[in-house]
Amino acid sequence: MNSSEKTISYQTTNTYSTLNTLTSKTKHIWLVYHGMGYLSRYFLKYFKQLNAEENYIIAPQASSKYYLGSKFKHVGASWLTKENTLAETENVLCYLDAVLKSENIPNDKKLIVFGYSQGVSIAMRYVVKRKLQCSQLILHSGVTPKELVVDDLKFLKAKVSLVYGTKDAYLNEERMKIETKRAIELFGNNVNIMPFDGVHEVNVALINSVV
Repeated sequence: MNSSEKTISYQTTNTYSTLNTLTSKTKHIWLVYHGMGYLSRYFLKYFKQLNAEENYIIAPQASSKYYLGSKFKHVGASWLTKENTLAETENVLCYLDAVLKSENIPNDKKLIVFGYSQGVSIAMRYVVKRKLQCSQLILHSGVTPKELVVDDLKFLKAKVSLVYGTKDAYLNEERMKIETKRAIELFGNNVNIMPFDGVHEVNVALINSVV
């Protein structure tokens, strides 16, 4: 018996979540990428303390959803796996194109790109692939995509922050030494290394200090 794997293309539908209202008084637009196991509408809770009049938050939703735990009660999502990564990455990028087209972000606002955990790789890939200029790029508790090189990021003028908890169970000291070295190689003196006393969780105090 011979088996084969084939590829097709088709149209699909996905959601995304926003927080606050985009108006003439908005100063900062956040494009925030959740980590594995989140849904975008719940990830927004980390940004609710920001000034609602000045901050508009857009949270894309990873399309691969699954049940968390053995009780099949709560649902989470994942951006990518090692399976068919190149094709899946292109699917994610096309989805993000559609999100930004729908939002029609004005050019006079400051764009902040925030990636947390697995969302770091998505944030970086989208910024690089689409040459997306932003005022800040925040890489929080995640890993830089291996395929990116210095030339890929020469266009970027953003202030870059590498944030991680010193007690992170997923990113030990050795791993963060590697990630810190790589961030400096990619961004040079333009990267701010920001360790904090904490575990693998979103640092809300950091979010408050950004704007």
